[in-house]
Amino acid sequence: MTPTPLLRLMTKVARLYYEQGLRQAEIADRLDLSQSRVSRLLKQAEKEGIVRITVAVPSGFHAELEDRLQVLYGLREAVVVDCEHDDDQEALRAIGAAAAAYLETTLTAGEILGISSWSETLLAMLDNMHPSAQPGAEAVVQILGGSGNPAAEGHATRLTSRLAQLVGGEARFLPAPGVVGSRESRRALLDDPFVAAAMRWMEEITLAIVGIGALTPSKLLAASGNVFTAQELHELEDMGAVGDICLRFFDAEGVPVASSLDERVIGLDLEQIKQPRRTLALAGGPRKFAAIQGALRGRFVNVLITDRFTAERLAGDWSTVPHDDEVTA
Repeated sequence: MTPTPLLRLMTKVARLYYEQGLRQAEIADRLDLSQSRVSRLLKQAEKEGIVRITVAVPSGFHAELEDRLQVLYGLREAVVVDCEHDDDQEALRAIGAAAAAYLETTLTAGEILGISSWSETLLAMLDNMHPSAQPGAEAVVQILGGSGNPAAEGHATRLTSRLAQLVGGEARFLPAPGVVGSRESRRALLDDPFVAAAMRWMEEITLAIVGIGALTPSKLLAASGNVFTAQELHELEDMGAVGDICLRFFDAEGVPVASSLDERVIGLDLEQIKQPRRTLALAGGPRKFAAIQGALRGRFVNVLITDRFTAERLAGDWSTVPHDDEVTA
């Protein structure tokens, strides 16, 4: 680069701004320039390579890994949390804490949240949240039926009611089981005016918060009575199912696994889960990897919070690189 008067001026302006911390107005006054010219010189200094801006990512953050997941799976945002071990329980705790921080920093006034009724990771998020000091959500809507075994029923309502208290919104419950015994039972419940009203509320959700389940249910879900029988789960496995969101199953490529069991679930289906502006999934750990990968391939969620070990495995999946029009802005 040949020294010129312009380069000399550009360098002087850049040093005053970046090294000495002067404001643009102060530089303009000192060098007898207009403030708009100072601004142009700073931009040109960056373009010419006189100024190189780098971001020093602190230890424990995984910015490049997050960027790669966003490109691979068309995510609006990925949050990768640090874990010392590749362990399901450690991942659950770390993801829960990160999800609490994410929700507290991104929630805007007037939002309508939707929350799945059965997820240990969602419970971990609630345990790490603080009551909102600012105007919070308008409402929190339960998106999967929550009643079941009376000993476990409190877990389902706890998610909706506690989150509503924390974000300052109204709790809107879905007064029905997550799974019923027959298609006819489901139809009868959907005709109930209270259940019908709850289903209409789901159409207004701006942020859905869900877990991603492996084919084998967690202890929490198994205790609820809201699961299919071992034979039914075996049939789902034979059909290629690897996981579920809100008891809606999909295969390793993210294709919904349609079966008669869908007609017994009361809650959002996979297509409806995609509809909110943000659908946030909290999931990690080795046991759930295939399910998480399938959910991302199916584009059922557009925000993911996961652990670094799961993220590294997901980031190796270059076969899922989306077309440009599939990437969420």
